[in-house]
Amino acid sequence: MTRIAIVVGSTRPNRNAASVAEWVFDNAPKDSGAEYELVDIADFNLPLLDEPMPPAMGQYSKDHTKAWAEKVASFDGFIFVTPEYNHSVPAALKNAVDFLYAEWNNKAIGFVSYGSAGGTRAVEAWRLIAAELQMADVRAQVFLTFGNDFADMSTFQPSEGSTGALQDLFSQVTAWSEALKTLRG
Repeated sequence: MTRIAIVVGSTRPNRNAASVAEWVFDNAPKDSGAEYELVDIADFNLPLLDEPMPPAMGQYSKDHTKAWAEKVASFDGFIFVTPEYNHSVPAALKNAVDFLYAEWNNKAIGFVSYGSAGGTRAVEAWRLIAAELQMADVRAQVFLTFGNDFADMSTFQPSEGSTGALQDLFSQVTAWSEALKTLRG
């Protein structure tokens, strides 16, 4: 079974990421041959990167890093639910990503983003980061704007178009996750 993590990409109090990620999870196809799991980075209590060795060496010394590495390694692909902060990626999710290296390699990644411009600038930055981690980013993307998908810019209320766009994202992330299994052996 192909396993895909839907990653809650913010730890901020009153964050929108949790409700957006739950919506993504609730709309995941039940018969796609893939298994989806919500993964909240807040549950791992990761401090600012505190490993003495570079992640590419795979010599993790902290229990929180080992737990995070085990969780990430268990997936074939990822859908990041990412806000856009100051025209870029959220620091908490970037920090969580930076803890690891090999656990991300040769896996697919897709994005559900949100913000005043739909989070598109964050996704542009994520695509560069994913390339460095040897991840395959899919073309399909769901971007949610505060004007169309949030009441009062805070309560998540997705439009029909946004819900429809999820299916292409699921399809591409699943297909690439399955194809990349051959590279991981």
